[in-house]
Amino acid sequence: MQWSPLISRFIASCCNRLYPETNKEVHGALIVAACASFFPAIANATPVSPSGVTHPTSPAKTKTVTDWCSPLAARLPKISVNDCRNVKLQTTGTTSLNGFPILVRDVNADSKHPHTIKILLIGGIHGDEQTASAIVFKWLGEMQKNSVQEFQWKIAPIVNPDGLLAPKPRRVNAHGVDLNRNFPTPDWQKEAPAYWSRVTRSDPRRYPGKAPISEPESRWVYDTIEKYIPDVVISVHAPFGVLDFDGPASPPSRFGRLIYNRVGVYPGSLGNYSGLHRDIPVVTIELPNASQMPPDAEIERIWQDMQKWIRQNIAAHPKPAKRL
Repeated sequence: MQWSPLISRFIASCCNRLYPETNKEVHGALIVAACASFFPAIANATPVSPSGVTHPTSPAKTKTVTDWCSPLAARLPKISVNDCRNVKLQTTGTTSLNGFPILVRDVNADSKHPHTIKILLIGGIHGDEQTASAIVFKWLGEMQKNSVQEFQWKIAPIVNPDGLLAPKPRRVNAHGVDLNRNFPTPDWQKEAPAYWSRVTRSDPRRYPGKAPISEPESRWVYDTIEKYIPDVVISVHAPFGVLDFDGPASPPSRFGRLIYNRVGVYPGSLGNYSGLHRDIPVVTIELPNASQMPPDAEIERIWQDMQKWIRQNIAAHPKPAKRL
């Protein structure tokens, strides 16, 4: 079965723009399906068989997680389509500006742990930090190996899919907004634009947007914090190679080779919003390279050290979230 010639040419043009580095000969069918899913009118159009006979198609067929995984895996270091598929991500109901779903995995704690710590783990809030998403997929893979979970997790490996899937991966979303400057910190309307203009000299990579939580991606993170009320937020970035921390708990000294070293507090940042103004601790993991993954042993050490810190610092000092 195939699309009509006109639709096929349009999809092919979009594919070339969205995935210029992808081997179309190898991944052609999957990439075309993923491209088609960006455009509802195309995704829901009636395919045409080689004989010219039209056949109805189910919209769900072009919107499976497998289809979403194809373009993601093409951009993420050391992550295959099967790696993505096997972690069983689900759509959240929120899509990016370009129509790509925010994908999430909920992992429940074992019933033996009555006072469960709730963790929100996110990666890829900046689209050009590919390892920040890839390492979350690796950790999800580790979870798959354990039948008993100590913590309750809500995991979103790629918060900014449009930035990741741009012709060249970029920090900002499709509106050109830095999602990590778009959270509703106090006096945002005055401080965020002033900081962007004065300190960054209107750097387009750090544009905070016209209003707080103006973007569907940052709005999803905000709404998730409001509804899920995590005990701690883990946000993965690159490439500073350090740990940063905002909030009421004791900061971690190190995860693997990453050592605690304050990066700073910025108007509209997630650490500022959640850690300082909601009293929900935020650990920012800054990997040392945005495109090259750490060794497998280091990925495992960061993962184990993170859980040890959570176990020792979050479980022992539960505190209700403060609302602004």
